[in-house]
Amino acid sequence: MQCPECGAEVAPGTRFCTNCGATIAPASQPPQGDPELKPLDTEVEHAVREYEGGRGRISYRIDGTTLQVVTIELEPGEIIYSESGGMSWMTGNVEMKTHSGGGLGRMVKRALSGESLFITDFYVERSRGTVAFASEFPGKIIPFDLKPGESIIVQKDAFMCAEKSVDMDMHFRKKLGTGFFGGEGFIMQRITGPGLAFIEVDGEVVEYDLGPDQQLKVDTGHLAAMESTVDFDVTMLKGFRNILLGGEGLFLASVRGPGKVWLQTMPMSKLAQKILQFMPAAKGGGGGSGGVNVNLGNLLGG
Repeated sequence: MQCPECGAEVAPGTRFCTNCGATIAPASQPPQGDPELKPLDTEVEHAVREYEGGRGRISYRIDGTTLQVVTIELEPGEIIYSESGGMSWMTGNVEMKTHSGGGLGRMVKRALSGESLFITDFYVERSRGTVAFASEFPGKIIPFDLKPGESIIVQKDAFMCAEKSVDMDMHFRKKLGTGFFGGEGFIMQRITGPGLAFIEVDGEVVEYDLGPDQQLKVDTGHLAAMESTVDFDVTMLKGFRNILLGGEGLFLASVRGPGKVWLQTMPMSKLAQKILQFMPAAKGGGGGSGGVNVNLGNLLGG
């Protein structure tokens, strides 16, 4: 450091200049408190998608390939919520508030749709904070930036987290056959904007944009999400040999446009059935594919 009077070099911490005797003021100390966190790194190669939110909007980054994590950046005034227990890690300045999210009725609806009874809000009072939510199963995290009143219908237990302005509610299928034979139960989840919402799906994701009256038949469990304009029903498989020998079951899900659908390649239910074939208790008793695909346990479950 230098003397402010004569410019002579002096050792750090010196109170008086050894050349001219002038008083040297101590260097100013940085303010104490939480250090300013760096913004999300946009240069890393493994980042799948980056979103820089505007004023009052969260920023996020999705990392990973088959076991993904969404890292969300919060500033004062921004709130993200998830089911209780959904958070993976967060910085020290992030605050949590767990509550019922709308009373007993909403708690019951969340439980029926595969979520926990309570929800947790994440926010910061000062500086910038980061909170991360990791997927629970090998698959993909899909972000949806929903407009006011715009809704998507997703499979049971697909919801991860969302901005506070987003509403997550139970979606009850109106058609008996759809819930009884469709493989996903009567109950799904409806996510309504405005705001950003994140869901997790099983395996890889294939997206179709169906035109008006354009139909797609889907094997049970592969439907991950769809726009609210898409009509969902079940159809019986045609042909006696197809039913008995085809191995696809008796019913197929039918989605009809207009609207987008998101299909998943590895439903957890099918993976569980496959693993069950190799469990000691399952030998000689069951496993295997084919046969009539009617599971009475799916009446209310997924």
